[in-house]
This record gives sequence, C-alpha cells and structure tokens, in this order.
Amino acid sequence: MAKMNLLQAINNALDIAMAKHDNVYSFGEDTGAFGGVFRATSGLTEKYGRHRNFNTPLVEQGILGFANGLASQGSYAVAEIQFGDYIFPAFDQIVNESAKFRYRSGNEFNVGGLTIRTPYGGGIAGGHYHSQSPEAYFAHTPGLKIVMPRNPYMAKGLLLSAIFDKNPVLFMEPKRLYRASVGEVPEEEYTLELGKADVVKEGKDITVLAWGAQVEMAEKAAEMAAKDGIDCEVIDLVSLLPWDVDTVAESVRKTGRLVITQEAPITGGFASEVAATIQDQCFLYLESPIARVCGLDTPYPLSHEKEYFVDHLKVYEAIKASMTY
Repeated sequence: MAKMNLLQAINNALDIAMAKHDNVYSFGEDTGAFGGVFRATSGLTEKYGRHRNFNTPLVEQGILGFANGLASQGSYAVAEIQFGDYIFPAFDQIVNESAKFRYRSGNEFNVGGLTIRTPYGGGIAGGHYHSQSPEAYFAHTPGLKIVMPRNPYMAKGLLLSAIFDKNPVLFMEPKRLYRASVGEVPEEEYTLELGKADVVKEGKDITVLAWGAQVEMAEKAAEMAAKDGIDCEVIDLVSLLPWDVDTVAESVRKTGRLVITQEAPITGGFASEVAATIQDQCFLYLESPIARVCGLDTPYPLSHEKEYFVDHLKVYEAIKASMTY
C-alpha cells in the first residue's frame, strides 16, 4: 500500500496499463512531456516514449476522432479532454461515433478500447468555463459507460477497469479532489467493477445517494444528521451508465426515504433519472417525496460560487426535511 492523492492514483493506473500492453496510448492537450495541466500524465512520456504519451492539437473533435480510429484498430486509446467544459466540440464524435460504432457495424467493428478522461466539477473558483458537470448529457446515450470516482482507491481500480473494458468509457474525474483526496492505495494492479454502486455507510432511517466529489458532501451531511439521531445510509453510485438500480432500490425499501445530490443543475440532471426509477420501483415503500439537492439552473458563477455550490449543509437540510415530512 502507498499513500496517494487522486491524481497520483490516476497516474499510477495509466503507468500500470501502459506497462501491461504496448498498445495502450495516452494523449490530449499538453499531456505529453508537460504532463497535462494537472500533471496526471507526468513521467509517462519519459518512460514509454513520445509515440505512446503525446500532445494533440487543441481540437477536441479531432482528439476523439483520432481516438475512435485508434481504438477501432484494436488499440487501447486513453484520450484526455483537458476540462469537462470543453468536451462539447467532441460531442458528435462521442455520441454518434464512439457510442454507436459497434451497433452500426453489426458487431463487426467496435471502439471498446476507448477511454475518455476528463476533469469535471466546481469548488475551485474556476468560473463558468471550468466548473461544469456535464455527465447527464452523455447518460442519455446508449453504448457508453460513465464512471465518476470519489477517492484515490476508487479512481485507480475503476480506471484500470475502464481502460480494458470492452466498451467506450467516459471517465470523469472530480478535479476539486485531485490533490485534496488522499488515501491508501495498493501499488499493484487491481480492478473495481463498473456499474456497481458502493454502500459507503449503512443506515436505517434515510438513503443519501451521490457520485464523484459529491459523496464527500453526503458523508458530511450524514455525520451532522447522526448528531440529531438520524441514521443515514450513504451510497456512492460510482457508475452512471449503467447504474446500479438494485442496490439503490434495496436501500430505499429499507429506509423509505431518499435524498439524491449532484453538482450539476437540477433540471434534466441524472438525479431526476434516479428519482423517476426509484419511485417506480419503490413507490409503496416511500415515506416522503424523493428529494434532489443539486446545482442551480444558472451558469456556474464565479463571484457567487459559495452560494451556488451544493455543500453538506444543503444536503443536511434536505435530510431533515425528508425526516419531518
């Protein structure tokens, strides 16, 4: 075991993958010798050469077009989009090419070796172009997998699973936790199952569901609620596509209450999909309406980030409201 922050865990996963197969390639804007703006790919060019970890032009559509071609030829393509906010020029390549490649060819061809890494989320004073959480745009797309880790241990195991999964994976990294989240991580290779939620804390009174960096807010809110005698079950959804309906539904049948929290704006967010599915599966078990604690329906503000940010206090208030409904 070694103590790593989330960035180091990601770098370690990339290192292991590239050492394991000589057809694993990592690339993106400034990801070569510079190591990327967050240094997630530091040392990989020196270790594996410029032909395996390299810079691309500043054109996101081109990055994904190239990645699709590389993956379609049997390589493992790990493409970095520098910020999740800038993934939209590549939207067509991802939703119309990556996600549909296998389907439109009748399984003759695929880009299963594609992994798209991108940092997402706020809390870093990044303003409206460096703070967005765009996961819901892609969760509407059959053919993709979406993974959002919460800590270094999860990040390493999930990234290794994503790279060698047989489907294209969008791997969204919580940049607020890149250096803030530190934990013990096995130095050897290990994988974690995609599509499986993680029960972070068991409880009997109410289920609190989150993913990525927002799990920390759920845990802090649960600690506050515990002082009021409320026993929260905290679940990390981990994967949004596919998502683990059974684990969440089982929890809600036990507790009768559900609070879902996400960084993204409330309208059309993935929390809405979870709420609709769980009320369908657990309607007769619910003791109160399913609550969503989300970002506001505005661009992410720089000057009012503290008011906008979905912190633990907002989640705590939702827990209290659900318990007293």
